Amino acid sequence: MQHDKIVVGLDIGTTKICAIVGTKNEYGKLEVLGMGKAVSDGVIRGIVTNIDKTVMAIEKAIAEASEQSGIEINVVNVGIAGQHIKSSIHHGSITRDRVDDEITVEDINRLTNDIHKIVMPPGCEIIHVMPQDYIVDYEDGIKDPVGMSGVKLEADFHVITAQTNAIRNINKCVKRANLEIDDLILEPLASSMSVLSDEEKEAGVCLVDIGGGTTDVALFHDSIIRHTAVIPFGGNIITSDIKEGLKVMQNQAELLKTKFGKAIAEEANPNEIVSIPGLRNRPPKEISIRNLAHIIEARMEEIIELVHAEIITSGYGSKLAGGIVITGGGSQLGYIKQLFEYMTGMDARIGYPNEHLGKSKIEAIKSPMYATTVGLVLSGFRAIDERENRYMENQVSGTGKRMTKGDKKGSEFFSKLIDRTKGLLMDDFHDKNEY
Repeated sequence: MQHDKIVVGLDIGTTKICAIVGTKNEYGKLEVLGMGKAVSDGVIRGIVTNIDKTVMAIEKAIAEASEQSGIEINVVNVGIAGQHIKSSIHHGSITRDRVDDEITVEDINRLTNDIHKIVMPPGCEIIHVMPQDYIVDYEDGIKDPVGMSGVKLEADFHVITAQTNAIRNINKCVKRANLEIDDLILEPLASSMSVLSDEEKEAGVCLVDIGGGTTDVALFHDSIIRHTAVIPFGGNIITSDIKEGLKVMQNQAELLKTKFGKAIAEEANPNEIVSIPGLRNRPPKEISIRNLAHIIEARMEEIIELVHAEIITSGYGSKLAGGIVITGGGSQLGYIKQLFEYMTGMDARIGYPNEHLGKSKIEAIKSPMYATTVGLVLSGFRAIDERENRYMENQVSGTGKRMTKGDKKGSEFFSKLIDRTKGLLMDDFHDKNEY
């Protein structure tokens, strides 16, 4: 029934604002119907700093995607990132009244709701509550307790929070662009949906998304997200280093990085020189590619050290059989995979968002820089926690106990079930291109 459903992902990034319109084909793969992008001038390190410029960029990207796909866009899935993102582990438990009954989705939902009610520091807001392993009557290590018998149900929850003002500013920009937010999703979670395989998530893997303003980290083990972090350095800081170190203009520094940049200085030819135009009436400036690589390598080493520190802090450093997957625009630097492997001692690969993509007329979409936007579209079809998909299927097929609709924030884990079910039933009454 999802074949006719259309989802729009909107990535409000530091360097670009990108919108992608997608639907599922008969094989369950994502087909991109249209894409639009605009230069992002109003966002710094993932945080909106200029509302008007951001709104204009959103409107430009949405108009382009709408024209290309032939679909009117009103609702979007939006990504959120930035240094203000924090993650923590909280423990929750409930005692069930009926011992003889099986544990139901409603019990899981009640446990999740309780976590949403925990007191957060002033100015912070919960955006995701993701269960780790469940404990039933002190028996731990249970991934999915639905259908089991037990009195006490407990779980550790991975809670992700963001600054209330950062969320409000994103909401304000999207609303002013005459759009409605269907879901607000942490960007590394979105990226993981587009570039990681199910096998990697089960074996244990660390996703590193190197964007313009931030580097996002997400760790998976046993198919469950275990740790998230946002490092406040990305591709833009490398460009700034090149600008200062080589005394060139900002746009020249960006071109030098993307065309000739290498993450390992020894791999650069010491005799290779690039000539760039000088300022007014001044001779051209000659740049050594080896010097350029030294500047890039120094900053990349710092970013990788911070990523490695997050892996060690998570406690899962020795359990990541899948190694590291690098994605985002920064992953296109030459020899970055080798530098990651050298510094962390772990296997690495570049993550392309073609894991779940079907045929597409837009070849550019397969670039790592669009991993987040593709993931935001996929999140409209798939839950971040795969267990949620199974619970939804049970509810729709009538095999699980019917769930009552709680408050919107409190039931984030399952809240969209009833709305989505209604949407499926209403498909017969609406044209599939009307969105």
